[in-house]
Amino acid sequence: MGQTVATNKKAFRDFNLLDRWECGIALTGGEVKSIRAGGVNFADSFARVKGEEIFLYNLHISPYAQASYLNEEVDRPRKLLLHKKEIRKIIGMVAQKNLALIPTKIYFNKRGFVKIEVGLGRGKKIYDKREDIKKRTLDRALSRIVRQKKSR
Repeated sequence: MGQTVATNKKAFRDFNLLDRWECGIALTGGEVKSIRAGGVNFADSFARVKGEEIFLYNLHISPYAQASYLNEEVDRPRKLLLHKKEIRKIIGMVAQKNLALIPTKIYFNKRGFVKIEVGLGRGKKIYDKREDIKKRTLDRALSRIVRQKKSR
C-alpha cells in the first residue's frame, strides 16, 4: 500500500468487518488532485450494488479550485472498479447474509492510482460497542502498568 489519504473511523466503530477488498474508483482529473490535497470526507458514505456494478455514494470530494468549470458534483455516485468474479462474490454475500458494503480507507497505491478499501460488515449493536470500549480501557490500563514496571 502507498500513501493513505483518509480513513473511515466510523466504519470500524459501527461495523464488524468480515472481509475487505481493494478496488479502483472512476474519477475525473480534478477529483484526483483534490484527493491528493486531502479534500475528501467519508461522512455517511456507503457502497451499493446496482445491477452488475458497485457504486459508492456520499463520498464527499471537495471541488478543486484550479479546475474551475470542469468540477464534478461533490457527492455524485462513483463507480467502483473490481473484477467480475469479486463483484459476483460480493453480490452473493450481501444478498444472502444481509451485510453492508462500507468504504474503510482511501489511498494512493505505489503506481499513483487512487484506491478505496471496501469492507463487508454487519452493524454492531449497542452492547457490542460497549464491549469494545471496555476492552480498549482494559488494554490501556494494562499497557500503562507494563510501562510503569519497565521504568522502575
